[in-house]
Amino acid sequence: MSAAFETGPTVGAVYGIPPQPPIAENTRVLDAGAVRIGVEYRDVRPDDLRAAYAGNADQLAELAEKSPAGGFSDEGVSVHVFDAEDGHEYLRFDLFDGEPHYHYNHRTGPDGEVVNNVVPFDVTAGGDMLEWAFERLRTRLPEMLTKAGGGELAAKVDAALLEPVLTEAQAMALAARAAYRRVAGA
Repeated sequence: MSAAFETGPTVGAVYGIPPQPPIAENTRVLDAGAVRIGVEYRDVRPDDLRAAYAGNADQLAELAEKSPAGGFSDEGVSVHVFDAEDGHEYLRFDLFDGEPHYHYNHRTGPDGEVVNNVVPFDVTAGGDMLEWAFERLRTRLPEMLTKAGGGELAAKVDAALLEPVLTEAQAMALAARAAYRRVAGA
């Protein structure tokens, strides 16, 4: 069994392709000590996904194999959790309108293997995923980082530095979601 799965049972689906990288100009990143929290409004489109993986034939083939008819399309706020030292994204919460989910994104292994564990979010059981995600960041971040292979980083998380950043990031996420919905409803 790989080290990626030594932190408990895996739920959701595991992909051998990383999440589509955040678009820097659409992402506001806040420093919180050992981690950085990013907030981005994303409009996921099939052509953009194919372009993101075009440089890797294996990843492009897996995307084609696992995509629904017509490709993946969704949009909404994404909340990213990065290692402040090297920028690796360990966690992502995609607060999407159609298929909300979150990622445990392990570092690429020594043989180039990617472990991107995508967990669907049940809105019926969990309620508003935005509120749920920020509650998880406040109460379960070290455990979630560890599950994503970031146990060393988890030990460095400082709750006192993290809390004001999460408050600001949550306000940004709520504003991005409201701004989109106003435009979309017009």
